[in-house]
Amino acid sequence: MADEVVLLDLYVSMYGMRVRLALAEKGVKYEYKEEDLRTKSQLLLQMNPVHKKIPVLIHNGKPICESLIIVQYIDEVWKDKAPLLPSDPYQRAQARFWADFIDKKLYDAGKKICTTKGEEQEAGKKEFIEILKVLEGELGDKPYFMGERFGFLDIALITFYSWFHAYETLGNFSIEAECPKLISWAKRCMQKESVSKSLADPKKVYEFLVVMYGL
Repeated sequence: MADEVVLLDLYVSMYGMRVRLALAEKGVKYEYKEEDLRTKSQLLLQMNPVHKKIPVLIHNGKPICESLIIVQYIDEVWKDKAPLLPSDPYQRAQARFWADFIDKKLYDAGKKICTTKGEEQEAGKKEFIEILKVLEGELGDKPYFMGERFGFLDIALITFYSWFHAYETLGNFSIEAECPKLISWAKRCMQKESVSKSLADPKKVYEFLVVMYGL
């Protein structure tokens, strides 16, 4: 029996992009359903009654929620192609640690850049760059975060790259000037078809934020 895979998502969501990217890496065919966050569908409320948020992966009728959990699920279910997490337990734990660091820090710092002005925005920019510099230090001189192969931690971070244009435009600063190695890594990731086709158009992200925050 063929797998029935449905993704409830929002085109500009960096979290939804993670799932689209993982599915692309694995070559999994799926049905895409775009959600309107102002009027959430009954299917979304039924499949994620706790958080009522996208993304939700529905695999043979069963929902899996939260992007990093979904990516790990995809890696475990479709394990015969393009492994995303390292096989070594310590490296796997490290990948999860840094992915958790990204989720706890990066979005909130980015939101400050979009929604505040003056000193508060400057503090948001400073915090955002400091987080990226920590991640750049973890990347070091490796082509990808876990070494030679694109994987779980790259997926966790690269989807934010499509939001960088909006952050830079609204905050009037250059991420590349502060974190050149990280941007080189992002451009390397974008050379992969699975990445370039899964990430949202940065201009669409900017337009979405302008409307969402009434900028």
